[in-house]
Order: sequence, then structure tokens, then C-alpha cells
Amino acid sequence: MSTMQVGPQWTIRAAEHADWKAIADFNSRLALETEGKRLAPETIEAGVRALLSEPRHGRYFVACSGDRIVGQMMHTREWSDWRNGEIWWLQSVYVSPDHRRHGIFRTLYRHLEQMAELDPGVVGIRLYVERENAKAIEAYKSLGLVDAHYAVMETIFRRG
Repeated sequence: MSTMQVGPQWTIRAAEHADWKAIADFNSRLALETEGKRLAPETIEAGVRALLSEPRHGRYFVACSGDRIVGQMMHTREWSDWRNGEIWWLQSVYVSPDHRRHGIFRTLYRHLEQMAELDPGVVGIRLYVERENAKAIEAYKSLGLVDAHYAVMETIFRRG
């Protein structure tokens, strides 16, 4: 995927393996800001490097100001037998605090949404959000996402 110029100050591009440190740092910040969790750096770093090395796990897209990554978004894939197609899940959405409220996430999302709409195998986009994260919920609603009325339940076997 090529670089997309989206403003005079920043560009959007597919993440490269060399971006792993910045992405892992953003993921650590995201966990702390949204859930108050301090995650093991070695686990986050290994997870980011694994995804960047194996596209079947998903893809990261980054927003850059010059050579500096200022925002990111990851998507993973879920097969829906009900819809006979893929649903792309948004994850690891983060914009550095000094670049928030400038349309970076909106542009990252619209870029991914356009890619999904052009792919006949993709039937939708989903994400999960902390119930108390009112700012994020409003941002997602402003992009046209709606409450799907599902609760996410899980069993995690390994913790980082």
C-alpha cells in the first residue's frame, strides 16, 4: 500500500516492520489511558512484531508527521458465516495527545472503510470500546458506527 498524503502536516501509510517500537509504545499508552493497565512490554513488543511479520493476523496503519508516527489503527479479520464474508475489527486505535482533535483518527478510519468497501469479501467493520469511554464512543458514532447491542465476553489463557 502506498503512502497517502492527507494534509499538509501528515500522511497515512501501512505500517512497516521498522515501526514496531513506536506501535508497541502507543499500545502501552493506550492500555494505561483507557483501562489503567500496565502491560508487559516484552509481550506487547512480541505481539506487534508478530502481526507485522504475518499479515494474516491483521494490519496496522499509521499517521505520520514527517518521520514521526503520531497515530495508529490496527484491523483484524473475523469470518462471518451469517454474512458469508469478513468483518474487520478495529483495534489498537491511538493518536498521540499532542495530535488529537486534528482529524487523524477520522482519516485513518475513512481510509480503512474505503478499503473495506472496495473489497467484495468484506461485509462490515466492528470495534469494541470501554463502556465508560464516552469520548471514544462519541467519536465512533460521529463516523457512523452504531451500538451493535453485543457484550464482549472472554477467557484469556495467557496474560502479558
